Amino acid sequence: MTRATLEPIARNLATVHVRMQAAAEQAGRDPASVRLLAVSKACAAASISAAYAAGQMEFGENYLQEALPKLEALKHHPGLIWHFIGTLQANKTRLVAEHFDWVHTVDRERIAQRLSEQRPATLPPLNVCIEVRLGDEPGKSGVMPETVAALTKRIAALPRLQLRGLMCIPPPAGDVAMQRIGFKHLRELFEALNHQGHGLDTLSMGMSGDFESAILEGSTLVRVGTAIFGARPRKHP
Repeated sequence: MTRATLEPIARNLATVHVRMQAAAEQAGRDPASVRLLAVSKACAAASISAAYAAGQMEFGENYLQEALPKLEALKHHPGLIWHFIGTLQANKTRLVAEHFDWVHTVDRERIAQRLSEQRPATLPPLNVCIEVRLGDEPGKSGVMPETVAALTKRIAALPRLQLRGLMCIPPPAGDVAMQRIGFKHLRELFEALNHQGHGLDTLSMGMSGDFESAILEGSTLVRVGTAIFGARPRKHP
């Protein structure tokens, strides 16, 4: 990649941070209470390195086989934090448990158990979020809201996991008011769990098209890809 290709990444990051700060201030929140996760799926290691050079430390990957070569290529970048944010199959849990710092998409006790059992003892506990499905969308992963409390208790008891919070990808909505409805629902679930004593600290919600709405509803971590790295290449059939 050329310098001209990589320079916009730093500018885009700065723009996203300005927008995040404005949304936090509108909500009466400390802007420092919201972290930015740069979603780097389909991005080359050079693009991630450019974002890192601009101060970005946390990156999210959706596909394990795409991610692992990038983790290897960037292993000498100190302080990088890797989040797995894609659908997690049981046959991929070992590699995720061995290579990532966070998993946002836990929605079954079996997956959580495997991650706990396969997390190396030499590493800190794996940070995890429960993915919650807020709409009736066929094929979408996530646990239904009414079963979140039970799954939370089971995951919290696993020794090699640190349950940090909840994650969602709500159904598409055309305006801020509609976007906020789903995020509000997740925040209320989060608050109810903390009222029960779970001590969660992470609401992973909001992407390039709706992260400001998510911040208005209490998001502590927004997952932004195209607003930083540009449009991803279209997949050919």
